[in-house]
Amino acid sequence: MANGELEVGAAAPDFTLPDQDGRAVSLSGLAGTWVVLYFYPKDDTPGCTTEACEFTAGIAAFAGLDAAVLGCSPDSPESHRAFIAKYDLEVTLLSDPDHAVMRRYGAWGEKSAYGRASTGVIRSTVLIDPHGTVAYRWPNVKAAGHADAVRTKLAALRGR
Repeated sequence: MANGELEVGAAAPDFTLPDQDGRAVSLSGLAGTWVVLYFYPKDDTPGCTTEACEFTAGIAAFAGLDAAVLGCSPDSPESHRAFIAKYDLEVTLLSDPDHAVMRRYGAWGEKSAYGRASTGVIRSTVLIDPHGTVAYRWPNVKAAGHADAVRTKLAALRGR
């Protein structure tokens, strides 16, 4: 890893985090499946809502490509449940309140917004192949249109 960022071809760090229902979700438990792991700052905020709704709109296409879609933020499972209910989301949302997984994936650190530096969640996505290897990484993304870009890249990697 360079600067805390995963390289394509590297083993994706295993993790176990609670989902919106408090169930433990681990990367190793998803072996054999493509995994879209996207990191976002906060439930029910404009950009994060756009991203979650776009991933939900494409959930059937992701399933058709044998991919699970997981969103991850510092928010609690309770917050995730409310977010899912409000927007009828169909993605699994993981809770990482101490930022441990985000740090390992290069999704927590210094960022700049409107010319001001701060520390927080770096909106980013990692595509993990069925063997647990980083197949592609988007280190800093814009929410709108991102789900389509991920789906397009996944389809290309799958030869579809």
